[in-house]
Amino acid sequence: MNKSVTRRSFLHQSTLILAGTTMVGCSSKLSLSGNDSHSNLALTVGLITDIHYANKKERGTRFYRDGLVKVNDAVKHFNKVNPGFVVQLGDMIDSAETLEKEIVNLKTIEAVYAKVNCPRRYVLGNHCVSRLTKQEFYEHTGMSSGYDSFDVSGVHFITLDACHRSKDGVDYGRENFNWTDSFVPPKQVAWLKNDLNKTKFPVIIFTHQRIDNAGDKNHRVSNASQIRGVLEDSGKVAAVLQGHSHANHHVNVGGIDYVTLRASVEKSGIENKAYATLNFYKNGMIAIEGFGKQKTYDALGRDY
Repeated sequence: MNKSVTRRSFLHQSTLILAGTTMVGCSSKLSLSGNDSHSNLALTVGLITDIHYANKKERGTRFYRDGLVKVNDAVKHFNKVNPGFVVQLGDMIDSAETLEKEIVNLKTIEAVYAKVNCPRRYVLGNHCVSRLTKQEFYEHTGMSSGYDSFDVSGVHFITLDACHRSKDGVDYGRENFNWTDSFVPPKQVAWLKNDLNKTKFPVIIFTHQRIDNAGDKNHRVSNASQIRGVLEDSGKVAAVLQGHSHANHHVNVGGIDYVTLRASVEKSGIENKAYATLNFYKNGMIAIEGFGKQKTYDALGRDY
């Protein structure tokens, strides 16, 4: 996206326009399948979440070993569309019998993810740091922190880390937590406020646990309302991309679009793959295009 794009044109004129709808104040209509719309792309970001890879038998609707073929399919697609970067939104791995086996699982799925021809980003999920510590996860993925921010093509991206216990803010690790209890501690909240204040660009947030006000509260960050208030007060956040609850969902809260992506681990076979691209257009529009079981939404949450 051109750096001259203003917050008004990016946020207020387009909010988050999903799935080829007409931009407010703009007569043109996007066609996500048409070459003409793709020629107007300024930036593409690859998205995948809740891979839950583990070398173990399926349980219920979760097919852990299928993560290898599903992520490989996503990587092949991302390499075709040449994204600025890709991000996996948490729960890259699932639990294993031992710490050693869990590290092997992480190395195995990371080797597939690493085939993408662009920078890789990660969000910590509760399963990423269940048996592992955060530092161990960092060591095998190249991460340096659970939360950070960066600019790409005139857009400011923020990654949040809610893998903390609410009672004391302690990091998840070594099975020391209840997965229903996630929390963004005061130090990170202060960092978030400062980071939002400093940026002059429109903002996209990546998180694993949900911070919208919909869905099962067990999947929601315990201080989600506080975080939403910080995002709304900044006036700069266009959208939040999240995972954790495994089902497609979209809701607008306080003028910010919250999109929960479909889990990759759900159901067997490549026909049940799930990933997306977040597409930024030169006229200030942004869109999410889903593949496989990942839905594409417009700003009203209608399915296509």
